[in-house]
Amino acid sequence: MAQIGIYGLGTMGSALALNIAEHGFDVAVTNREVEWIAPFMTEAGDLAVRLHPHEQLEAFVAALNTPRVILFMIPSGAPMDAMLDQITPLLSPGDTVIDGGNADFHDTRRRAAQLAERDLHFVGLGVSGGEAGARHGPSMMLGGSDHSWAQLEPILTAIAARYDGIPCVARLGPDGAGHFVKTVHNGIEYADMQVIAEIYSLLRNGAALPPAEIGALFAAWDLGPLKSYLVEITARLLTYTDPETGHPMVDVIKDAAGQKGTGRWTVIEALRLGQSASMIEAAVGARGWSSEKPTRQRAEAILGGAVGAFDDTPEVLAEAFLAARLLTYAQGFRILAAASDAYGWGLDLATIARIWRAGCIIRSALLDDIADAFDRDLPQGELILAPEIAQTLARCLPALRQVVCSAVHGGHPVPALSAGLAWYDSMRLGHGSANIIQAQRDMFGRHGFERLGRAGLHHGPWWD
Repeated sequence: MAQIGIYGLGTMGSALALNIAEHGFDVAVTNREVEWIAPFMTEAGDLAVRLHPHEQLEAFVAALNTPRVILFMIPSGAPMDAMLDQITPLLSPGDTVIDGGNADFHDTRRRAAQLAERDLHFVGLGVSGGEAGARHGPSMMLGGSDHSWAQLEPILTAIAARYDGIPCVARLGPDGAGHFVKTVHNGIEYADMQVIAEIYSLLRNGAALPPAEIGALFAAWDLGPLKSYLVEITARLLTYTDPETGHPMVDVIKDAAGQKGTGRWTVIEALRLGQSASMIEAAVGARGWSSEKPTRQRAEAILGGAVGAFDDTPEVLAEAFLAARLLTYAQGFRILAAASDAYGWGLDLATIARIWRAGCIIRSALLDDIADAFDRDLPQGELILAPEIAQTLARCLPALRQVVCSAVHGGHPVPALSAGLAWYDSMRLGHGSANIIQAQRDMFGRHGFERLGRAGLHHGPWWD
């Protein structure tokens, strides 16, 4: 009998199945397109002895130890609901069903509540690290019941990425907690990638450096406090040459970025929670603008492109980059804290930072410091107010200001860098400008306002 079943043998599902089998667990496997099963078993090689293929759903379910554990690696949304309709009649009380895709956490909460009525357990499992992570050690974010975690913990801790020997997986809370944390992870990923793209553009288009030289700079940065997976792969990809043209590979790639929606979800949920995700929103917007290449080409002919040189030093850029990355994480963790309060999840932000230290796309050297900061009592619970973080920002912010100013003067777009700077400057003002907005709202709509040092709702003298 198998200890876990995996339905869905696409890139991620097949990689996870091999990872689990390699760690000594028996895995039942199946796929909607049954013709995928035989090639997968051939690919498994020596691991095939621990993989048990089935073409029929009923046989797949029957092959599992009880209480059963079934991981679905299929597109979320309607396909997941359709599969639940098919498999639920075959399950027994105490069984656990897992959605390992990038799902809307509202759907996960709904499904968990529906299955709980039948004494079944539904888990939303965020899996980060791509195909390589799934095969050799992902970072995993689980939302589900204690019962589900007890079933899954031996398997997930065995296959997870490790940082200093510690598995990068945790139960973060009930129902949609895991999928929400994965969504925000992806939002931070969007912003970090956009910051890297903006810095690259300043060096390529503003300083006219060749890609290989920029790659060497990123490789040097990856040896210090900016060390991260995204910096590492950026350094590597910039060294490649297109075999067809001999040009740098990056120069022949169309400048139109795709997206699957999780960054946009992060922004939407942040707004619902009354939070700022300005750097993530900037990254989502930049991807949207990038898809309008014909419009941008026409606009360049009419309006002119960025023509100003950029001559800030690599040292200044590195400090600006470090500040921007810290601000990106700070915004992301604010969203997590707000959602934890709104949904009663009790998210442990230090634990989240720690399980992101290996296996996932946004892993970076900063996460140790961030985890340590959340282990302490932060002023107002704000990461940017942690003493060590605040000191780093104080040192790096002048560089971020300089880079943003240089970019603006040269006509180079830096939406994420400038959004981070604006947010930081807004948060450090004890007395801002929203009083004029409140006065306007009262004058045109009699909405009222709070008055300094006095309780209650008040109106201005314009209504006397």
